[in-house]
Amino acid sequence: MKKVMFVVLTSIFISFTATASDGVISVESQYGVATTADRLEKVLNEKGMTVFNRVKHSESADKIGIQLRETELIIFGNPKAGSPLMRCEQQIAIDLPQKALIWKDESNTVWISYNDVEYLKNRHAVQGCDGVFLKISKILANITKAASSK
Repeated sequence: MKKVMFVVLTSIFISFTATASDGVISVESQYGVATTADRLEKVLNEKGMTVFNRVKHSESADKIGIQLRETELIIFGNPKAGSPLMRCEQQIAIDLPQKALIWKDESNTVWISYNDVEYLKNRHAVQGCDGVFLKISKILANITKAASSK
């Protein structure tokens, strides 16, 4: 019975961790924030994505005397991925281009977080474009894996 409860609680914890912030997927990185962001930017460029901006939130906060744990945001996209989404439901454009948040939590673990495309699909009530969402989901998972692991 204890073993069954452990498995159930572990499953709940794992799924809670994956969906702790509604609609956000977080992947643990084996690198520091700056290195992870550099790696992510490199992978995005190699995959033909456009990096529109890199925002160093913690550096900006420091300039006004507010201390934040390291936090960077990379804004990126590719019309080959985004345009089919917008054709499915034009209002999804409010959530594009894609964003990746690279941040350090209170226990010094570094994460890459990004919007779950299933959440976006549900948020905008998109129907009939499952293949597009699946393709983008795989791309985001592969990009974050390449940037976060050795």
